[in-house]
Amino acid sequence: MRVDIKSGIRKKLNRIEGQVRGIAKMVDEDRYCIDVITQIDAVQAALHRVERDILRDHVAHCVEHAIASGSKADQRRKVAELMNLLQRVSQ
Repeated sequence: MRVDIKSGIRKKLNRIEGQVRGIAKMVDEDRYCIDVITQIDAVQAALHRVERDILRDHVAHCVEHAIASGSKADQRRKVAELMNLLQRVSQ
């Protein structure tokens, strides 16, 4: 993973970590259920953005490298990885 991407992802994950701690505190304080669920939804959306950023970086580097290598086996392997991943995350 590129350093600039890694740095941005780490910042996002730190923010998400703080949000999760905030949700735990809300639960401890018996906060209104809808408010807790709203915060959970926000964390899930943030995690999806991180996932998208990592996937974009993977395609831009690992998959691009496999294509440029000319190795049909490596290309097929990378495409199969992506297809399996997309199938898992879309369920």
